[in-house]
Amino acid sequence: MIIKQEDAGKTGRFYIEIDGNTLAEMDYNILDDILLITHTEVDESLAGKGIGKQLVNSAVDYVRTNSMHIKSVCPFAKKVLERDPGYSDVYIS
Repeated sequence: MIIKQEDAGKTGRFYIEIDGNTLAEMDYNILDDILLITHTEVDESLAGKGIGKQLVNSAVDYVRTNSMHIKSVCPFAKKVLERDPGYSDVYIS
């Protein structure tokens, strides 16, 4: 599945769209050099496929490419970021 990004300046989202329907998305705000994940949601039809983690990985790739850091107020994304030491270069708790 292809994860797309929609960026509106200080807000945006990473998402998966199938047949015109958004089935997974992770919303964020940008505060200076920090990408703040605010919400993650995955449709039940995609449950158990690791889609939420793929969305987080897309955000991590984005912040690495743009020399930023990442924080989360979304409980799901926060848990993913805290559990994987591979994110320690960009994650701010």
